[in-house]
Amino acid sequence: MIKKNYGAWKYHEILSAGVMVHVAESGDKVFTVRAGSPRLVSTQTIRKFAEIADKHCGGFMRFTSRHNAEFMVTEESKVKPLVAELESAGFPVGGLGNAITSIIHTQGWVHCHSAATDASGIVKCVMDDLFEYFKTTELPGKIRIALACCLNMCGAVHCSDIAILGIHRRPPKILDASLKRLCEIPNVVASCPTAAIRPATKDGVPTVEIDENLCMFCANCFTVCPALPINDPLNDGVSIWVGGKVSNAMSEPRFSKLAVPFLPNNPPRWPEVVAAVRNIVEVWAKNARPFERIGDFIERIGWPRFFQMTGIEFTKQHIDDFKHAGLTYKRSTQLRHG
Repeated sequence: MIKKNYGAWKYHEILSAGVMVHVAESGDKVFTVRAGSPRLVSTQTIRKFAEIADKHCGGFMRFTSRHNAEFMVTEESKVKPLVAELESAGFPVGGLGNAITSIIHTQGWVHCHSAATDASGIVKCVMDDLFEYFKTTELPGKIRIALACCLNMCGAVHCSDIAILGIHRRPPKILDASLKRLCEIPNVVASCPTAAIRPATKDGVPTVEIDENLCMFCANCFTVCPALPINDPLNDGVSIWVGGKVSNAMSEPRFSKLAVPFLPNNPPRWPEVVAAVRNIVEVWAKNARPFERIGDFIERIGWPRFFQMTGIEFTKQHIDDFKHAGLTYKRSTQLRHG
């Protein structure tokens, strides 16, 4: 049916939390049920998804870009049994419309060598706390949360309503005795995006030196040279950014901006991070207008008022002295002549 009505869908609407219907010009309908998944899944989980798809959906399903699992049926009578089976299997149905959908995230300590924080652990804790907003559609608008475990941001944190970003606060250590043996110095120098690394000689041995005033703690050099470790249990942590979005609706896309400069890594439940995210969500939920994203809400009330309402302290880290590109690059499809 999807193939038959390709390019001829008339509208869609959300029927309940996690359930929507697409209506074609022909009158055909396709019902979609969205269920959350933990992103890192076992083959057993994939087999369970396939089993449910075989039973209810003719063997078809899809994963969204935020690792939700979507199942589509053509008869409304099949929706409730599908929802019931997903819920009984431990896959909550929700995340559509004015809700929080699954948090997209990077690798974290599970896999990434340059992570300043964990990914899956924080996402689990934050989503546990905000789960009520996944199962309902009572928020003013949609909200997208993302996490990246370092500022290389292989997740979507640069344009999310709330972004959780792991940060290093100290430059890499230089293991001089190992560097010449493990690394190619020209590659190490070339890896730095801010030209903070230059060749040097120490005790007659070729090595490198780092200008700490230029270092942005990105760990690119550690990526090509294991003799420049950047991980630091004391100084690595988490920052919170707000106001970004990809959508063109109501206003142009926006980049996220800094809200909370630093929170400590405090596993296994990261209470400081969870509390900071919930605080921002609740202030927005209580005061935003209908369909107003967090960035639109902040633009309306002003950043000083946002800091006041959330109780977030304004610090020198909030002063953005490198914003010209962000203000001048065209980020929207909203183009006009003249």
